[in-house]
Amino acid sequence: MTDLPTMAPFASVDSIPHIQRPLSIFVAGATGFVGTELVVRLVRAGHQVRIVTRHAQHADALLPLASVEVGAGDVYNIDFLRRALTGCDVAVNLVGALHAPGGAGGGLRRVHAGFTAALLTAMAEAGVARLLQMSALNADVQARSHYLRTKGEAEHLVRSAPARLDWTIFRPSLIFGDGDSLTTRFANLVRLTHGWLPLARARTRFAPVHVADVASAFMRALHGGPTSRRTYELCGPEVLTLGEIVRLTAAATQRPCHVLALPTALGWLQGALLQWLPGKPFTLDNFRSLAVDAVCATPGLAQLGLRSASLSALAPLWLAPTRAGALEPLH
Repeated sequence: MTDLPTMAPFASVDSIPHIQRPLSIFVAGATGFVGTELVVRLVRAGHQVRIVTRHAQHADALLPLASVEVGAGDVYNIDFLRRALTGCDVAVNLVGALHAPGGAGGGLRRVHAGFTAALLTAMAEAGVARLLQMSALNADVQARSHYLRTKGEAEHLVRSAPARLDWTIFRPSLIFGDGDSLTTRFANLVRLTHGWLPLARARTRFAPVHVADVASAFMRALHGGPTSRRTYELCGPEVLTLGEIVRLTAAATQRPCHVLALPTALGWLQGALLQWLPGKPFTLDNFRSLAVDAVCATPGLAQLGLRSASLSALAPLWLAPTRAGALEPLH
């Protein structure tokens, strides 16, 4: 496990009033699917947003937002992070990846635990005491997959930080929405295979949660208060198997679908082969992550006073064949 470097004391959380006032908010991972949704909401709510990214062009879509600052640099460099954090009230960590270069999970450990460690050190040095951390359902330092294990290591770093760090952790199930990598990919695969799709872990259960609901959860937790030092599991209202999600996606595109549920050995082989294709559409680590259901034990959205939207109701809005450009090419 990644060790947390020695950190300076955090600023007192008392300096962050638990009232709805405009904040200066640092966001890492802002150019991703959830990050884009969240940044737009933050700006509309009157907050100032400071983004860090390795490549400035990745933030081009967010530049028209008047109250967004973009800093490009080495996001693992503590000095760079400290400068970006200086003057901020809250830090949001949305950094994550399903796969990354590096054997034995080293790449994912750097992305999840390594970045979190650097961020916590920079926050302490900059005097920023409030952190909203994106994790995942089933994240655990003892998990079988590198993805879930390194997400768990990142959570451990946050929970083990000095007591003055005021944190909230979010653990979503599968996240869906217009432009996601979930329904769009399945829709394209169904189209390319003419409705016949061999699928590993077809019976694994999920409670897909809409990206807007995830962003709303982060918005509710900005000021701390009752959300301080709490973990929220984020799920939608439907519990669906992976096979059912594929069929639902196909139905939204008005295409036939025949899911061929693979036995464990063939599912393992599918991951072993597909992980060598460009874009890594499916990997052995994904296969290991899918060994356990991703369904909430506690209703995090309801605890935050939010209602959740269902995949079956919303998917046709962006997948229906009558919508121009509904499907994107596979990458």
